[in-house]
Formats: sequence, C-alpha cells, structure tokens
Amino acid sequence: MVTSYEDLEVWRRGIMLVKLVYNLTDQLPSKERFRLIDQMCRAVTSIPANIAEGSSRKSTKEFMRYVSIAIGSLAELKTHVIIARELNYFDDVAVHSFRIEAAVLGKQLNALYTALGRKL
Repeated sequence: MVTSYEDLEVWRRGIMLVKLVYNLTDQLPSKERFRLIDQMCRAVTSIPANIAEGSSRKSTKEFMRYVSIAIGSLAELKTHVIIARELNYFDDVAVHSFRIEAAVLGKQLNALYTALGRKL
C-alpha cells in the first residue's frame, strides 16, 4: 500500500540514481565543477524531487505534470552523461551501468505517467 512518495518504487529508484550519479561526478575534473557537475547533480536530484512534489499535490493532473518534468530531467541527465563520455571523462563501463539504471527508471516513470493518465 502506498501511503507516501517514499513507498513508490520509482522514487526509490530515483534516489538510487542520485547516488550513482554523485559517484560518477566525483570522477570529473575540478574544472567541471560549475559546468557538468552542477548540471548533472541538478538534473538527477530533480527526478525524485519532482516525484515527491507531484505525489503531494491534490490532483492526478498535477502529479502527471511533475512526472513529466522528471522524465525531462532524466533525458537531460542522459545527455550530460553522453557529453561527459564524449569528452573522455567516463569510461564505457561507468556509462553502461548508468544507462542500465536510467533505462529502468525511465520505464518506471513512463509507466507511472500512463497509469496516472488512466485515472483521469
């Protein structure tokens, strides 16, 4: 039974991705502190934060809007990881692990969005 956003598997998966990305950004050079690192951390923390905020809203339509924002933040984050890989900051192993986690989270976010849409 879901009594709060903390009970949602998609929110917990978002928190797991936050930890993974924070560990990844530790590999970036210090010159990226106010560039890629900040952008990646903002995008990844936005995902579970928007799930939490949306689930706390009073309407399904609002919840859907926040889930949509989380989906957009995930796409933004994927782009930042690709950029970091293209700049040779990450190796293929690190990127592969990220992509697996991001794909699972993306499927969960899309499933949540669809389920909420059915409620309308």
